[in-house]
Amino acid sequence: MGAAATVALLAAAGVCLVLQNLLMVRITLSAPTVLVALVANSAVGLMLLLSLLLLRAGPGGVAEAASALRPWALLPGLLGSVFVFAGILGYQRLGAAPTIAVLVASQLVAGLAADQMKPGAPALSAQALPILGAALLVVGAVLVARRGG
Repeated sequence: MGAAATVALLAAAGVCLVLQNLLMVRITLSAPTVLVALVANSAVGLMLLLSLLLLRAGPGGVAEAASALRPWALLPGLLGSVFVFAGILGYQRLGAAPTIAVLVASQLVAGLAADQMKPGAPALSAQALPILGAALLVVGAVLVARRGG
């Protein structure tokens, strides 16, 4: 997959995330708790991915995947659930744009920090433009979130 296709996929995923959160907020309107939307989201995702794994590799693929799991491998699901839960609450209480602004800004700052921890990362002093871009995005997120709050 080339860079252009990857960027297009990321853009489509961004649109999907907005639609997902809008639909999950709608689920919460008729449910007693946000957890209902989270469980439905996770259950559908699990069933879809399990079906794809079965189609691709058969029962042996499921057994191989299960044997490869380690306790720390549960953390991504937990972290993803926190992300989805926070997104639903943000959409409900702040609206879509402020929620997205805060999520994107925090992801960019965390991403810059993660890239900085990689072996061979350029010196922090050589990162002036990315840091400036992140600072501008954070300022923009604050402005959007204040409008929504």
